[in-house]
Amino acid sequence: MAAQPIIEAFFDKSTNTISYLIADPATRVAAVIDPVLDFDLSSGEVDTASAERFLAAAKERGWRIALVLETHAHADHLSAAPYIKAKTGAQIGIGEHIRDVQKIFRPVFAFDGLKTDGSDFDRLFTDGERFALGTLEVEVMHTPGHTPADLTYRIGNAAFVGDTLFMPDYGTARADFPGGDARQLYRSIRRVLSLPDDTRLFLCHDYKAPGRDEYRWETTVGEERRASIHVHDGVSEDEFVAMREARDATLAVPKLLLPSIQVNIRAGRFPEVEENGVRFLRIPVKIKAGIDISS
Repeated sequence: MAAQPIIEAFFDKSTNTISYLIADPATRVAAVIDPVLDFDLSSGEVDTASAERFLAAAKERGWRIALVLETHAHADHLSAAPYIKAKTGAQIGIGEHIRDVQKIFRPVFAFDGLKTDGSDFDRLFTDGERFALGTLEVEVMHTPGHTPADLTYRIGNAAFVGDTLFMPDYGTARADFPGGDARQLYRSIRRVLSLPDDTRLFLCHDYKAPGRDEYRWETTVGEERRASIHVHDGVSEDEFVAMREARDATLAVPKLLLPSIQVNIRAGRFPEVEENGVRFLRIPVKIKAGIDISS
């Protein structure tokens, strides 16, 4: 059997996000997947306590963090990738289609100076690309639908699927963000579920399905094919699209969407400090049709 990664999960309850610290047991080279930066929306205060957990765990085990791998530009939490890079020298990687996401959101936030070539990131991965993590081989699968840039990272018998899939009793990712597409999402999911049944799937979020008392973030291809409430075997593409689009129409906007997108499409970087020593993010304001607030 091929070498398997050591996997440690870190759950952030405030955003229901699971980040992963993975390591090659032979060389102790490690990577962090989807790290969370603590951000309090009401005060605008940033903290690095969650990121420090990854760093402390790696130090305790004698692991060297060489990569920060983003499955996509998240809309529900800010990335701690730059902080980890500053502390370890790790490179930040994401899918090459982050360029599409940058082009979508550049006009939304009037970011005239935003580069849309992906160069804020150190590495842009392509579908089918393989790269080394120590002696381990990481395979990249482009799995769009939730966003145009979503990736799944396959390492040994483990696959890190980001937001594409949730636990079988909870379902699948939404596909209504700009650039999202429910039909693409279905096809990406079926691609993931074409992997061997015993492939372990590691998820980026869990919200505890009704009737379940504990958070869970590991399942298998076989479990999803048998029991996923959205995409078990036998669910057609048209059935899934109809369900997904109807469900998405009822979902609220993520609380941290506006700050998260602005930061994460730039590899987790905040805008430069202004003269008063503060960094500022933008809030697009839309006035409802027929309302005059000029007076």
